Amino acid sequence: MNHKMSDPATTAAASTADFAAAARLLSLEVRRHRLVAPSYRSPPRLVGVDRTLRRRPDGGAVVAIRVRGRPVTAVLGDMIEGVVVANQLVPPHSDRVRTELWRALDHLHDTAHVGAA
Repeated sequence: MNHKMSDPATTAAASTADFAAAARLLSLEVRRHRLVAPSYRSPPRLVGVDRTLRRRPDGGAVVAIRVRGRPVTAVLGDMIEGVVVANQLVPPHSDRVRTELWRALDHLHDTAHVGAA
């Protein structure tokens, strides 16, 4: 990846590789916070939407996100919001979790640059 993930001005299009790497990292980080890590898929089954959430009978959730043609920050933001919604988090806990997840994604970006140097 050659962009700063947490930079809101980023307009680089997300790739499926970005999506897969972020899904793995977010799942680990969410479990570290003792929360339920949703499953991620792409694209949503519902046409014309960027993100959907489906609750599973076992208490888990599936967050479906449209990746194609969207900025990476929009995709990552939807992934993080999927965690917040799936776990029914409210402030201030939701704010702390969002911050920690963005930090984890920044770390993923930094690690990708080290390998590319």
